[in-house]
Amino acid sequence: MSHQNDETKIDHPISRDIHENERIIKERVGIGKSFDVDVRKIYVFDKEIQFYFVNGLCDIQYIIELLKELMFLDATERKRYNLKDQVVNRLTHVQVEEVDTLDEAIKQMLSGLIFILIEGEPRAIVVDVRSYPGRGPEEPDTERVVRGSRDGYTENIIENTALTRRRIRDERLRNEIMQIGRRSKTDISLSYIEGVADSKLVEIVRKELETIDIDGLTMADKVVEEFVVKQGMNPFPMVRYTERPDVAATHLLEGHVILFVDASPSVIIFPTTLFHHVQHAEEYRQAPIIGTFFRWVRFSGMLFSLLILPLWLLMVQEPSLLPDNLDFIGPEEDSNVPIFIQIILAELGIELLRMAAIHTPSPLATALGLVAALLIGEIAIEVGLFVPEVILYVAVGAIGMFATPSYEMAVALKMLRFVLILSVALFNVPGFMIAATIMFIMLVRTTTLNAPYLWPFLPFYPKAFMDILIRQPIPIKRKRPSIVHPEDSIKQS
Repeated sequence: MSHQNDETKIDHPISRDIHENERIIKERVGIGKSFDVDVRKIYVFDKEIQFYFVNGLCDIQYIIELLKELMFLDATERKRYNLKDQVVNRLTHVQVEEVDTLDEAIKQMLSGLIFILIEGEPRAIVVDVRSYPGRGPEEPDTERVVRGSRDGYTENIIENTALTRRRIRDERLRNEIMQIGRRSKTDISLSYIEGVADSKLVEIVRKELETIDIDGLTMADKVVEEFVVKQGMNPFPMVRYTERPDVAATHLLEGHVILFVDASPSVIIFPTTLFHHVQHAEEYRQAPIIGTFFRWVRFSGMLFSLLILPLWLLMVQEPSLLPDNLDFIGPEEDSNVPIFIQIILAELGIELLRMAAIHTPSPLATALGLVAALLIGEIAIEVGLFVPEVILYVAVGAIGMFATPSYEMAVALKMLRFVLILSVALFNVPGFMIAATIMFIMLVRTTTLNAPYLWPFLPFYPKAFMDILIRQPIPIKRKRPSIVHPEDSIKQS
């Protein structure tokens, strides 16, 4: 952020010569070349007033109302008062400020505000008339619940912070706005509850954001995440994403820090552990015992997704490991294609179908599913390319992946499943044990913003770990999780 291109290195103070300002602004933003950047000029008390704006980012009706007010001023008032004071007094808007450099004025204009220059005045008046194009708040597709709110974050950062503040009407909720990207100047809001969130954590995240030096955040929140947590080649998600305002508000109240990135419907939650990625809002919309049941079903699905194929392949290659009452597991007859190759082909086929479903228009998605299930699967078994058990266990693994609340965690588990399958295929039992041990050590060594990734399992906190296993009733959860080091640890007395 500290480096600027050659055209914007110098802070141009606003000149009293309005035509000199106009020349610099036209050169800087391309008025006359870019159709969406424009200026509107009027005369009040024989002095020129210029409105600069970006069409498409502003509410044009607001601008028209402001122009009407100033034209009415010229028709009814006298020249005995200072023109700038009269203009400011006539701006029928709640957010009005003044800046004294063209750089700041242009930056505000490119963010959707307008700025007004008055002949003979060395300051610009900035008015917030933003109206970003976008969709309305809708329930996120990946975080649906049977009962609960149906609103979700959108690509508009102003709407997103408002959806959160609607749920937390605390005067200590802070939304610190900053702009990142030398060219994109993307708005980012660092949000936390002062007096609850750890001030050291807030300062760490703030400093990491301030050190980001990049042209633009075209991939929005994902680019910010990579700069802040420095994930490297670790496949496990280091932050949690959510598009639900109620989930974000819950984490804020626990002492987490949230990042809103403009043009992204997802918000980033810091810090998070492995167990943050395996919980879903639906668990808290049902009775505690029902929520616990849902949680255990989800845990089981994730474990099946990770282990069922490697363990089945291990039993096929080492039948002696099977107890007598499970000797039916495994293919009954030999196949022309090795089992390992079948599993890899089936896994890649499932992944290709998932990608195809994402890029297939909705009216054709059902037809794609029918083709995959009835034609490809059945015919592949008939011609002897796959044995039925391979299709069964690959399907069970895929269902477990789709049951994982976090998409990032589901993809990480899929990659680890590939590693386990390859290790079993090459080295049988030793391969499985060594690969599983390396994965566990990697999880133990992983930290995110100084928070252990396996907390509260390692380091072990019995009460917090019990809260992971069993969904506790809200009235008995009196303290915030210690992993975020909240300054106020008591939620309810």
